[in-house]
Amino acid sequence: MTAPIRNDFRPSEAEIAYLRDRAQFVRLETIRLIEIAKVGHYTSVFSAAEIFSALYYDVMRLEADPKHPDRDRFLMGKGHAAVGLFPILAEKGYLPVEVLNGYTRLGNPLGDHPDMRKVPGVDFSSGSIGHALSNGVGMALGGRMQGRDFITFVMLGDGEMQEGQVWEAAISAAHHKLNRLIAIVDRNGFQLDGAVDDVMGIEPLDEKWRAFGWEVHVVDGHDIGGLTEALRRAKADVSRKRPCCIIARTVKGKGVSYMETEPGWHLGYLDPSDAEAARREILSKVI
Repeated sequence: MTAPIRNDFRPSEAEIAYLRDRAQFVRLETIRLIEIAKVGHYTSVFSAAEIFSALYYDVMRLEADPKHPDRDRFLMGKGHAAVGLFPILAEKGYLPVEVLNGYTRLGNPLGDHPDMRKVPGVDFSSGSIGHALSNGVGMALGGRMQGRDFITFVMLGDGEMQEGQVWEAAISAAHHKLNRLIAIVDRNGFQLDGAVDDVMGIEPLDEKWRAFGWEVHVVDGHDIGGLTEALRRAKADVSRKRPCCIIARTVKGKGVSYMETEPGWHLGYLDPSDAEAARREILSKVI
């Protein structure tokens, strides 16, 4: 007889509704902040909005003090999506909300990419693609040596899979059996120069990670319930002897229809009327 599947990690409908709301908050705040900067990475945030929401509003252990040694770590390889993270850090109390209103302005700590020296709650200064997982390996090893039980989460872009350093870090993590290291690949299919698999094919991505010694799960990155459940399970299962990779299948620009079909929106600007129309479209959808 097959044992029944346990659903202990499945979020409730109320939790799912809340996490959907927070993902929409990330999208709306991204539009608002890029209006201040006059240019930014809308679509890179929109594909990852549910990932941000699941991590920061459910899965990660956060503390009031961003320097707390037992707080879960988050590193972002695709640092150009930082505009979606900053509103969350402000809402969590890591920086004053009013700082958001000066995003990218002279003297403001918030730039197009995150700076751990200037922004409380940022664990890694990212921007040069390919380095985040290596640093995550170091943090996970350091935590083990210090007897800490925090989890290190690393979000990577799929274009980042073309970087050799990512795979050096991946094989190192497996060698050291870093069971408290979780990588999340935002598999939205596009990078600056076009479709990822046209620039340099990376499939079969799940088989590659498994070959490097990782436990691998593939999920719909916009199904907030399924994504959160996968992250909860990965975090809870510290009995495994290897790191875990969650490949989140996403849509770049998710929430704004014309951004979903035009890779040129990797970097852009919406004038005020277009920004308002994008807000209305986002608010009209249940993602």
